[in-house]
Formats: sequence, structure tokens, C-alpha cells
Amino acid sequence: MIEFNAMFPVMVTENLVQAKAFYETFFGFESVYYQEGFYLHLVSMENGVQLGFLVPNHPSQPEFLHRIMDPNGYVISLEVKDAAKAYVQAQEFNMTISMPLKEEAWGQIHFMVEDPSGINIDIVQHQAVVE
Repeated sequence: MIEFNAMFPVMVTENLVQAKAFYETFFGFESVYYQEGFYLHLVSMENGVQLGFLVPNHPSQPEFLHRIMDPNGYVISLEVKDAAKAYVQAQEFNMTISMPLKEEAWGQIHFMVEDPSGINIDIVQHQAVVE
């Protein structure tokens, strides 16, 4: 077994500046590494969640990392305590809402916003399912 200490996605996008501003402003992430023409690494100091963003066509990376990521079919989920409150905040921030707030039969209340790269972020509150 390979032991690991953390997990984070690395998404290939041209929008490092916009991604940095978006995640820092709206979700409180901090940049722990940022080189504008190469890579952005964000960490939430409150809970340790990490996100990585890499520019396309960087000569240090293998060819399969040269393509911009297709955001279709890819979702980042961020769990919150109160999805309704977060939804109001997202509206106040004029974020692009890609799915309005809704309650699911499987015990989630959630909505989705779109980041500057077109990646959907599912803002999720888990609740107990009463059967």
C-alpha cells in the first residue's frame, strides 16, 4: 500500500490570476505557492483543503498536462454547515450560479457556482435522512 498524507486535484487552466482571486475572495483559500506563468497552489488554513491549478503547455510538464481541462463532467464539492446561508452569500457576491439551491432526497441541500475556468463548485450541506 502506498501511504499518503493529503489529496488535492490539479486542474489545467489559463486563468491562474482569476482562479487565485476567486478562491481567495469567496472561499478564504490562501496561496501557498504562486508562479503566474506556471502553477497556483491554494490551501484553506481552516480545514486543510487544497487545490492546484497548472497552466497549459508548460514545458516542464508531460504532454497530457498541456491541454486545458474540460470542466464538463468535473465538479469540486465544498461541504458547508448551512447551504441556504452560503447560497445567499453567493448571490450577494454576484457569483455565477450554475444550479440553484435545492434539497435532495438522499440528504443533501446544495447549489453550484462556476469558477472563472468554468469548473462547477457544488456547495453541499449534508443532513440526516429521515426514513
